[in-house]
Amino acid sequence: MENQYGICRVAVAPLRASASDKAEIVSQLLFGEHVEIIQKEERWWLIQNGYDGYEGWMDFRQLAPVTQQEFIEMQDCKCLSPLNFDNTLTAADGSFYHLSPSSNLPYLADGYCYAGKEKFKLNFIPHDSLKADFKAEVESTAKFFQNIPYLWGGRNLFGLDCSGFVQTVFKMLNIKLNRDASQQAEQGELVGFLAECKAGDVAFFDNTEGKITHVGIMLSNNEIIHSSGKVRIDPVDDEGIYNKELGKYTHKLRIIKRFVE
Repeated sequence: MENQYGICRVAVAPLRASASDKAEIVSQLLFGEHVEIIQKEERWWLIQNGYDGYEGWMDFRQLAPVTQQEFIEMQDCKCLSPLNFDNTLTAADGSFYHLSPSSNLPYLADGYCYAGKEKFKLNFIPHDSLKADFKAEVESTAKFFQNIPYLWGGRNLFGLDCSGFVQTVFKMLNIKLNRDASQQAEQGELVGFLAECKAGDVAFFDNTEGKITHVGIMLSNNEIIHSSGKVRIDPVDDEGIYNKELGKYTHKLRIIKRFVE
């Protein structure tokens, strides 16, 4: 099959483990994210997210077609929907789309963006991730999402999983992270000791088999913000994350990585 490409034309589209509405949601696409179409089975298409390479099955009606050249050009999309709960677009028919923060705004010009041939008017001031100051903004960006509920596969305002939360925060600050915690753990530079941690370092946690299963953003060398039940702030030490509500350690610390010196 020739290469085919698309762009997410809805606010949030689930990516599923198999071609069925009943299948597990493994991730989500946000508005404006570009994809390569790998396989088609009736209304279910297997796609690869152009941003992080993640694959999943989605309903093709949630995509608009784009050319290979447009797919390549959208790799450099740095204009995003901002940290706001009222990011609305107006479609050509006058209807509204409500976007989560970090949604792409492709081909933004004169207050309009495009998803394929569809034109949308912005009703908000866009966020330019190129102008973000990681060290100054990482804590406030992470805290914006505080108390949003945990959702397996979630990448939006109404549900975030642990790695989706970290990926979203870093995308707003112009740092590209992979999708899953185990993949993110392969990026960045190793921080040798917890005492050396700085705000914005990323801590990873493993299970009894030694597999990385959880991730969060360090706010200091003894405090972490992460998605577990909800996006929350908890104390952390060399043993791991301590949940005061439960009165016990919930995640065992494995490694810490740094992405900005």
